[in-house]
Amino acid sequence: MTFTLLVWHEPAPISREQAAGTDLAGLAPGPAVAAFADEFGKLRPEAAPEVVEDRYARVTLAPENVDELSTEVFALARAHGLVCWDPERELVHNPGPAGVYEGMQLHTGDGLIVLDPDLGLIRDALARLGPGNPFAALVVFGRHFVQASPEEGGFELEYKDSVKGVLYRTHVGDVAEVQRAFQEYAMDGRGFLERHDWAEV
Repeated sequence: MTFTLLVWHEPAPISREQAAGTDLAGLAPGPAVAAFADEFGKLRPEAAPEVVEDRYARVTLAPENVDELSTEVFALARAHGLVCWDPERELVHNPGPAGVYEGMQLHTGDGLIVLDPDLGLIRDALARLGPGNPFAALVVFGRHFVQASPEEGGFELEYKDSVKGVLYRTHVGDVAEVQRAFQEYAMDGRGFLERHDWAEV
């Protein structure tokens, strides 16, 4: 079994529904796709992308390398201003807009690790929380993080201030509130701390 990631150019951020329905053969050729493929192929010759008429690149990954190499694909596609469609997880990675913390990481329970994730990706990854994806976290290492996990009747939401060494926990009823909290956190807002009753762990 192998995993495939598809990389191409879009003039503006797209939704995962739009990404899933994209006619790859109808994309306009562009130099960024070939530049991405050339650079990634030099970095990771074992997973050199296939470029199709300069319209899109197809990156095929072996199961044992998928988590590590997909993280590199996402980052390099973003650096070249390209979107990356992950059909396995049904997630699209746009070049932006991203949060305010440089180096912030998104981690999920199904192995996804993304450096400087775009806000749409964060929202969509949270919508996938469930048995196959049991947690999601946004982490600014050495400073703070926010994490969510499904639990009976809704979701457990945690916030840790790593500088103070304090962890707080609360319960929220629906994924929309989890998405709102993560979006606020990514943009350096803390309204979610005021809206809920938190217990120090």
